[in-house]
Order: sequence, then structure tokens, then C-alpha cells
Amino acid sequence: MTMSELVPAADLERLAVVANNTMNRERGLNGVNSYARELGLDPLRHLAGLSPAPSWLDLCSGEGRALCEAASALPAGAVLTGVDLVGPLGAVPGPPAPELVVASVTRWAPDRTYDLITCVHGLHYVGDQLGLLSRAASWLVPGGLLLAHFDPDSVRGPDGVPAGRAAVRALRAAGFRYSARYHRLSLRGAREVRLPFRYLGADPAAGPNYTGQPAVGSYYSSAAADGPSKGTGTELADSR
Repeated sequence: MTMSELVPAADLERLAVVANNTMNRERGLNGVNSYARELGLDPLRHLAGLSPAPSWLDLCSGEGRALCEAASALPAGAVLTGVDLVGPLGAVPGPPAPELVVASVTRWAPDRTYDLITCVHGLHYVGDQLGLLSRAASWLVPGGLLLAHFDPDSVRGPDGVPAGRAAVRALRAAGFRYSARYHRLSLRGAREVRLPFRYLGADPAAGPNYTGQPAVGSYYSSAAADGPSKGTGTELADSR
């Protein structure tokens, strides 16, 4: 894909590959198809051990089934928020119920911080996924936990050269941990994250990723190389 063919965020979100109607539609808290299995952590058990009013933000939440299940089991003061581009397609159960926001995760921002932030296979459909991770890091409470699936193979340099290794190195330097086995990022504690990349655009025709589902390719240049305008982005190229 050439630079001129990259799709900007506003156009990307109108495409079917991003408005994925299967992602997180049936996934609940526990069981075979669950948040606990995908995250390696039971959100309900994690939140139950926190303050009397635990808080959970789920990005790309789909139907929000896991949030709804948690709402009925946690104290009345718990704050549960789901954000999804499409939002629930079915009826939302009555109270206690989470706040389910229909919005783009690339533009939405909370007015509070959270004990737990999750993004279960959602970054695969976000153009500027590194930008979202940087922003979400500041939405944690001190000691809070962020968990998100991340596919380094989706990150490319300006010329299409794989840049996943450089992205993982930068994320680790910023405090994230990455499990290649589970394609999972984690971060403990709120912080300001500045990654050395500038988002260029997305490739919606990147094809299936490790999940077997069509995903988006994210293109970046090196912020250090760019300076105030543009650059070659050579620092992004992975060494082989």
C-alpha cells in the first residue's frame, strides 16, 4: 500500500472491517468465550478486591455483556463504562447497568480515571492503536491495570516495512509488558506515555491477523525522524 492509499480515521470508521459486528457481541465474563479467558484475569474477581466503588472501562465493548454481568454482581457504587463504535445491537438490561457509550475510541475521552481498563481484541480495528494506548495509560488510577490485545504484525513503517518489533520495544520502554504468546499488553499505574511514532493512516485491506478475522494495518513514521514536518521513518524498520 502506498502512502496516498492510506485511509484517515474518519473514513476508516465507516468501513465494515472496523464496524465488526461479531467482536465482543457474545463474550461474557467467564467461560469458554469470555473476558477471563482472553485476558488471563477475571475482571469481576479483580474489581471485587478493590475499593467499595471499583471502576472498569472497556474499550471496543460490543454488546457490553461482560460489563452488564459485572454490574449485577458489584456494589451499587461501581462505575462501569463501555465504549464501542457500533454499541449494543440488542436490548440493554435494566438497572443495575453499565454506561454504554456509542463513540469512536480514537476521539472519546473519559472525565474520570479507572481501576481497570480493557480492550479485548479491539485494537485490531483501530487505526492509531499506539495513540490510543498512550491516551489510555493516563486514564488509570494510580496502581490501576490496563490489559489489551495487540498484534505487532499490524504495525508498519511508511514504506510498508514491518515495524512491530520497534513498537514493542517502545511500549516496553514506556512501562508496558507484552506477552507474545497471548498477544497481550499490560500496564500498571497511570502515567504519561509518549511513543516515538507519528500516525500516518491505516490499511483496511491488511487481511486476517492471528485471530483469523480481517484486521487493520497501522502505518507510522518515526517522530524523531519527522521533526516538525516529515521524515523517512527509518528507525521504524525492524532489524532481521
